[in-house]
Amino acid sequence: MGGAFAKLKSPFKHRRELQKLKKRLIESIKHKSSSSHKTFRSTNSIIMRFPQFKEGLQNIKHIFEKYDEDSNGTIDHEELKKCLSILQFNLEEKEIDQLYHYCDMNEHNGIQYHEFIVLLCLAYLLAGSSFATHKNGSEQIEATFNMLVEAFAFFDKNGDGKLEKKDFVLALNETSFRNKSPSHIARRRFREMDWNKDGMVNFKEFLYSMIKWIGMETDDDQEILRHIEIW
Repeated sequence: MGGAFAKLKSPFKHRRELQKLKKRLIESIKHKSSSSHKTFRSTNSIIMRFPQFKEGLQNIKHIFEKYDEDSNGTIDHEELKKCLSILQFNLEEKEIDQLYHYCDMNEHNGIQYHEFIVLLCLAYLLAGSSFATHKNGSEQIEATFNMLVEAFAFFDKNGDGKLEKKDFVLALNETSFRNKSPSHIARRRFREMDWNKDGMVNFKEFLYSMIKWIGMETDDDQEILRHIEIW
């Protein structure tokens, strides 16, 4: 009887833990964006940084390949724990477990490259000041993730951790150039980001979209990204 009850209870517990994780991530994004200088003043300024984004994400690809010890294109749970430990992401094992299951979009098949980018960025946000880049030589990782947070914050005008369509369209046209994006293009871009079609874009969806736009996904990633559902 107790075991059956535990099984019934676990989905609710899982949802509670997921909500806590999402709340912590939103608070971390708020803290990071409020404590940094405003790098981006327009959408164009974000696009101009795409080469820097790509260079930073390429560095993460090297990390992924290093810790994919069996070279099967995925990082399993043990490989992930080893990776985060060596990179000095000071997270509890429970947090690593949550991130692993949270970012393994096709479930139980391990963390693929595009998932690893997202997971590493979320781990960076959770680790906060305990992530010691001066000790592990990960300054470029930190700079890349900070730029991604700042890019998200540029569109997230009210700082609630979600992008709404109207705010995104307005932000897309905050530019020093005379030509503004046609409304249908702005709406299409928003639809591309809104993976789960709930009318809002969270940070996780934003990261996956940035990976796609920057051109960092592999052929396997492209197939998976067509079928994912976020949160």
